[in-house]
Amino acid sequence: GFGDSNYRLFVDGKLVRDRWAISTAATESLTIPLDAKTHRIVLEHKAKGGISPPFIRMGIVKKGDWVEANALELAKNADVVVIPVGFDATTETEGWDRTFALPPGQDELIQQIKTVNKNVIVVITSGGGVDMKPWVNQVPGVLQSWYAGQEGGTALAEILFGTTNPSGRLPATFERDATDNPTFTNYYPQANSNKIEYKEGVFVGYRGYEKNDVAPLFPFGFGLSYTTFKYANLTVKPLSAGLFEVTFSVTNTGRQAGADVAQIYVGSKKESKVDRPLKELKGFEKVFLKAGEMKRVSLTLDKRAFSYFDVSSKNWRAEAGDYEILVGRSSAEIVLKGKANLKSEITLER
Repeated sequence: GFGDSNYRLFVDGKLVRDRWAISTAATESLTIPLDAKTHRIVLEHKAKGGISPPFIRMGIVKKGDWVEANALELAKNADVVVIPVGFDATTETEGWDRTFALPPGQDELIQQIKTVNKNVIVVITSGGGVDMKPWVNQVPGVLQSWYAGQEGGTALAEILFGTTNPSGRLPATFERDATDNPTFTNYYPQANSNKIEYKEGVFVGYRGYEKNDVAPLFPFGFGLSYTTFKYANLTVKPLSAGLFEVTFSVTNTGRQAGADVAQIYVGSKKESKVDRPLKELKGFEKVFLKAGEMKRVSLTLDKRAFSYFDVSSKNWRAEAGDYEILVGRSSAEIVLKGKANLKSEITLER
């Protein structure tokens, strides 16, 4: 359904999908076992006012019939199969949710293609994570293309053929299951209502996963490259009260030029007046390196990097004590550890 449409679906008089009071995703699917007898399927639809004309479509496909035989034959005879999957303007759009699962038929496409050709690269168009569990460990390559625009095909070809070394890193955490997301229980707490209360506080993204001790499918900051990188020689130098210089080296240890994103996290004090994340991103730098090249990276952490917002005084406050300085290639891959000490509490006036 679309255009502010509501519907409900009955199979043999039984309500199997109820979106009569509130619609969620623009496109949904469900699997129902049916025998070879005649079955009565009824779809009821109503539309409210909206900025676009309402429409609704329904399709019935037998499991196993999504993929055409000629597609499997083409895949069987190819060296490599690139499978573009994901969403578009009708399935992931403003004002609607979308399903965590890929649109109907796409999982089956991947699973059938990989049975005839092991060299499968899945390219995902989406604004965020999707359910990759059915196939992610059975294909050699997955590329998140987001919504790439008119030159997206050119960029994809340059990456897949090695003309360009991929250097993008995830700006979000990709969960393994939708229920792993720290905000999952926010949707929808009240029946027949789309009112949402955001209850996670400061524990958004990777902070929430770490608080809940839930391992994601791909962590914040993650990304692969056609080369490899080594981090070493971390120093944390105090410059003044609450000001530190963090320096380390990054070396391209592979055979191809590339770029990595060095991420600096500050680990919270073990004892704090408020509930704080285990660590927080406080700086990053993209480092471009030729094969074998090494560069020293230097970033400055100021008082704000150690602070939390004190709701009682309505000021930013940094507590005295030791903080961990963590350098990582993602929120889950910390490669260097150091320490910074605030000798006294610091209050930052707004």
